[in-house]
Amino acid sequence: MLSGTRWTDQVVENVLGNLLRAGVLLSAFVVLVGATIYLSRYGYSRVDYRVFRGEPAYLRDVHGILRDSLTLRGRAVIQLGLLLLIATPVTRVAFSILAFAKEGDRTYVVFTLIVFSILLYSLLGSI
Repeated sequence: MLSGTRWTDQVVENVLGNLLRAGVLLSAFVVLVGATIYLSRYGYSRVDYRVFRGEPAYLRDVHGILRDSLTLRGRAVIQLGLLLLIATPVTRVAFSILAFAKEGDRTYVVFTLIVFSILLYSLLGSI
């Protein structure tokens, strides 16, 4: 937002809406790119449904996903898109803290900080 813009409820709602829209569109685009890469490489492979193969270990943590996304491995790029989708509402809550603080609404800042803490703990607590 511009520094001279007043933080009204309408402005905050518009920014939040645009933030959510951009996050979902970006994550959908990244998943689509990853699916295209994956299908171009493995689209004609035979599938064996008798054997279950879970996700490899490198796709189970953020570092591995980021590292393999840079090498354009299809499944890692898809996982990156899903991480972006998960990060979208978390970013919304973080922006809400900033917006409530700018508006001077301490009660909502406290409640939103509690929600943000719970979100972060649920996402990062098992690390």
